[in-house]
Amino acid sequence: MATGPAPCTVRSPVALQVGDVKTDLARPGVAVIDVALPSAQPLDLQEIIFKNSYTAFLTVRVQRCRPCDVGRDGARKWVTCLWNHCLMPSPHTEAGSQDYFSLSRHQLLCDVDQVTAMRLILRQPSPFWLHFTLEELLLYPSALQTDFPSWLSYLAPSRTPISITIACLQGVPDPEKVSTEVQQLWVLTEMIRANQTAARIGRFDVDGCYDINLLSYT
Repeated sequence: MATGPAPCTVRSPVALQVGDVKTDLARPGVAVIDVALPSAQPLDLQEIIFKNSYTAFLTVRVQRCRPCDVGRDGARKWVTCLWNHCLMPSPHTEAGSQDYFSLSRHQLLCDVDQVTAMRLILRQPSPFWLHFTLEELLLYPSALQTDFPSWLSYLAPSRTPISITIACLQGVPDPEKVSTEVQQLWVLTEMIRANQTAARIGRFDVDGCYDINLLSYT
């Protein structure tokens, strides 16, 4: 897990209901929480941590922006990465209603890199709980995104406009020079490994006797 949560803005839950809210007495049972991320810092999501507050089922949708789609229509797409995840074993009882939950990326249904926004869909079918939400929501980035420079995880697409590519790669070392130096280092490592002897250096005696040719005379 990364050292700290990613910056984000968690909006208040909005209840969804069909019909006139003032005259319809039926509970909506569904609420939506939108999470906004900095537009200039897409998130490679590693983990979601939150405290439940009487939500029975959770669905998570994320908006992704891939570098290879820059300049194309519909570059940012919404995908469902978690579907009706159970938070309360029984919606009519309090089990799990106020527990802390952690969802790691391997539990999600799709890739969650380059996330620009998130939408949490909460469901509570039981009429016993008038209010339900999620609290203390934290989004943690992957260790790769936090511990390495951004240019290491950036892959310039072939169809990216040249002006965007130059702007993104300013200050990046010459890839041909880096490749050459890495190759030379690899060759040197292989040469050292090949010249290493596998014989164990120890005493010269064999079964308590010495070879006369190995003795030195003074």
